[in-house]
Amino acid sequence: MERSRSCAISVNELTKVYGSLRAVDRISFCVHEGEIFGFLGPNGAGKTTTVRMLVGLTNITSGRALICGHDVVKEYKVVKRLIGVVPDVSNLYLELTSYQNLMFSAKMYGVPRGVREERVKELLKFFGLWRFKDTKFKNLSKGLKRRLTIASALVHNPKVLFLDEPTSGLDVMSRRILWRQLKELNRQGVTIFLTTHNVYEAFHISDRIAIINKGKIVAIGTPEELSRKFSTQEVIEVAFQPSNPELNDLLEHIKGALDIRRVGDHIEIVPLDKASVIENVAKYARLRGLEISMLRLRSADAEELFLKIVGEAK
Repeated sequence: MERSRSCAISVNELTKVYGSLRAVDRISFCVHEGEIFGFLGPNGAGKTTTVRMLVGLTNITSGRALICGHDVVKEYKVVKRLIGVVPDVSNLYLELTSYQNLMFSAKMYGVPRGVREERVKELLKFFGLWRFKDTKFKNLSKGLKRRLTIASALVHNPKVLFLDEPTSGLDVMSRRILWRQLKELNRQGVTIFLTTHNVYEAFHISDRIAIINKGKIVAIGTPEELSRKFSTQEVIEVAFQPSNPELNDLLEHIKGALDIRRVGDHIEIVPLDKASVIENVAKYARLRGLEISMLRLRSADAEELFLKIVGEAK
């Protein structure tokens, strides 16, 4: 575990077992104070289970987790005051206005009566919601609903904010606005733990990323570190004449490929073994009597890098 800076979240050998299923398998990591930490993985990898243990919603089978130095099990009441949790589905009240929802949340979090109104105004203005303060939650757009849900988790000034799929279902503009607001929150000192399926989002917004697969952490580091570590990953772009073959036919013959897809007028292959894939492409062309009209390599993007990391962990 990293110890060069103070850990806002410290996880040591954290494990969750459901019967014969080991959903989270002895994972350890540190989320540094004041960083945005991306927690990335495919469906069923253990992301949600990990977060539920960290925020006290699921019992820990073994191992330990600390938030700002406080044990999430033994000091749960303290931890609850230190964290804000934003679920993937909003938990706000449809018939209440933006202002009423935040005031209600402030009361539930125990924000002193004398500062509630000022804190609510501050959050409404920060998230660009002031002109919607008297609009019922049910009448807000998806993007505005998401912002208000995040604001609700911040009314008590938590040190650590847990976000589950914060931009799921949002359009491009709403997503980028929310990214800017999260980065500004982070600049103000809030540590952010971001759980997401969106590879681009994780690599775009996070200071560091942990990738989990089948309950185990398979890679951890900054986006730049992960890119360097897996820099051998390239994408093979190939086109055949007189026409590109069916993908299922290619899949049967191209060994050493992690992913094969059609993109426009060519085919892209994400290789586990670059040399093997190129050799098999040539063999396939000879077998089918095709001409290779294009064959080139390019660097992998964030999504392809993620596929490479997860593929090597299988």
